Amino acid sequence: MNPLISAIEKKLQGLPVSLGLVLPDGTQIGPRDASVTLVAKQQSALAHLASGQAGLIGQDYVEGLCDVRGSMRDVMTVAASILPDSPIEAARLGWLTAVISRVMSVWRHSIERDAKQIEFHYDLSDDFYGLWLDPHRVYSCAYYETPSMSLAQAQEAKLDLICRKLRLTAGERFLDVGAGWGGLLLWAAEHYGVDATGITLSRNQHAHVSRMIEEKGLSGRVRMQLLDYRKLESAKPFDKIASVGMFEHVGRAQIQEYFGRLRLLLRPGGLMLNHGITAGGLHNHQLGSGMGDFIEKYIFPGGELVHIGDVITQLSAGGLEALDVENLRPHYARTLWAWSDALEARLDEAKSILQGEQGERALRAYRMYLAGCAKGFENGWVALHQVLAQHAPTGRVDELDEPADQVYPWRRAYIFAKK
Repeated sequence: MNPLISAIEKKLQGLPVSLGLVLPDGTQIGPRDASVTLVAKQQSALAHLASGQAGLIGQDYVEGLCDVRGSMRDVMTVAASILPDSPIEAARLGWLTAVISRVMSVWRHSIERDAKQIEFHYDLSDDFYGLWLDPHRVYSCAYYETPSMSLAQAQEAKLDLICRKLRLTAGERFLDVGAGWGGLLLWAAEHYGVDATGITLSRNQHAHVSRMIEEKGLSGRVRMQLLDYRKLESAKPFDKIASVGMFEHVGRAQIQEYFGRLRLLLRPGGLMLNHGITAGGLHNHQLGSGMGDFIEKYIFPGGELVHIGDVITQLSAGGLEALDVENLRPHYARTLWAWSDALEARLDEAKSILQGEQGERALRAYRMYLAGCAKGFENGWVALHQVLAQHAPTGRVDELDEPADQVYPWRRAYIFAKK
């Protein structure tokens, strides 16, 4: 018997979800009524299945070298089961690889390259994102205060949680770095009365938020700028800053510079909240088994992950003091499953939006990406942390505009006290 087929048949045994296989010549292996069926059109898909390279199977699917049938939840259960080892350990960096990675990170994150990378992802199609995001189009981890919350309710809970952590009050100058489709920017302005500025590198997002500002009559105190954070200048420092789903695009080598830049934009005593995806392991900037390469190629070119320990170190080196750290990893798993389920329920509409060969490839990539990331957060391969920090006053505290005991949030109770 073919050694490759023998190895695959061993893979099929003992899986938590039944897997059937159709070979390029039409031969079927495994149960015909399997929950998941992989239709291999070329030998490469078989080799990737035998070696447990789940990310490479995903690439084969996007490129049309194989087809996958079954619910995405079942597909990802199979994908996680065939991995040869932890994708964290599979992507562990040696010292030389780490040095090379850092050098490459500097090269990959010029202002021009970052703009192109953001355009690649976020300017795909507003209508496509609108199919599976909540009404505010919040494209980041939701916050499920209660198990019964819908995605829309959990996203509003997340927006409000950030505003409470930042202790936003009417009239404060608030900056949203990487403001997306404006969910947090507009929520903070409408519910907390702040003077709000958002920046983005996405032309689609800039146009959408600018239109929303006009429609809501907020032009006097809310603005959206098409701008790189490195080019943002402000004659007066901001009182509060939020960075949500942004620093993943900054690059490992630029994290300290990023936090240092935010500190310069923040008044002494002001608060900053960083909400972002973090690495599950200490020594990997992406996932192994082809998963990280899949995301780099099809979803987030230039994206790099940093462990929460490194985040705190670089944040401190940038001149900010960490006050509160919260891991929302299970919340993001649930958020991603909600997105995946919503997209799966509207595949026909998605196909009508993303037309042609490129559109078909993009849709296949997002199906794998959303469900795969949901499984990754479930298994702890990646995490999501909110870090509340302060432009810590140094020297004489009597130089601050407020008494020191009002600048520093002494107790955490205020975070949970809703308006």
